[in-house]
Amino acid sequence: MRSWIAALVSGAFLAAAPALGQELGDAAEGRRLARAVCAACHAVERGGKILSLEGAPPFQDVAKDPAASEVGLRVFLRTPHETMPNLMLSDEETDNVIAYILSLG
Repeated sequence: MRSWIAALVSGAFLAAAPALGQELGDAAEGRRLARAVCAACHAVERGGKILSLEGAPPFQDVAKDPAASEVGLRVFLRTPHETMPNLMLSDEETDNVIAYILSLG
């Protein structure tokens, strides 16, 4: 019985391994989307200025935060926040925005 469970768990890890080696998303597309959607509140470019909401961190600051990771950013983008609009990004758009933010670090 234990060998069957071990084989099942091993198979699950092996099935996930190719996905782990793939690139996260298209940073250039993430930049385009960030300029169109996020720039109303955030500085989305290096050295850019914040255009509206006070306290919305520049993407470059987000990228430099040691807590900024793919998983952390994904959770943040998928969780409603009082000061952030409820964006309905597709999985691909989310991957692209995260790739762009992480590219600034």
